Amino acid sequence: MAATGASGAIYFKMLAQKLASSLPAADVLAGVLSDNARDVWRTELEEEGYASLPFRIYEKNDFNAPFASGSGRFDTMIIAPCSMGTLGRIAGGISNDLITRAADVMLKERRRLILLVREAPYNLLHIRNMEAVTLAGGIICPATPSFYSRPKSLEEAVATVADRVLDLAGVAVKTYRWGEGD
Repeated sequence: MAATGASGAIYFKMLAQKLASSLPAADVLAGVLSDNARDVWRTELEEEGYASLPFRIYEKNDFNAPFASGSGRFDTMIIAPCSMGTLGRIAGGISNDLITRAADVMLKERRRLILLVREAPYNLLHIRNMEAVTLAGGIICPATPSFYSRPKSLEEAVATVADRVLDLAGVAVKTYRWGEGD
């Protein structure tokens, strides 16, 4: 997992919690946060919980991280939230930090890359970058909550997005499913 400086630190936090409760610790092996992601976390969540996540956090320039190479056995990468700057660098094949390098590895090895983009509105460059990443095999998942489960809090609305991302990652989660009632 990775987080960039886009608004939406709550998505990374909730995904980390859900992954930790859904998978054995060995399956959620690593994370990386940009400097801006740490700043946004402190601003939006008014805490520094990223320092005590239940998996190892690598520094943004640690290119010795196992997921910086195709020989690593990582099969999925989630970037949540994914800034438009990070999206643009991934779309352009620019691997200037561990997040963009790991994303490049996922694409070149034909593995799952899920970008939880967090921006509104989109300009044409954003849309073209989303197209480029999609054509390269990535999955663009806008941070758009659903409301048919009638969420009653911000956390419940965020969970609709987190559960969708985990579904895309192939992680079994208990969540509201359309047509299955309440």
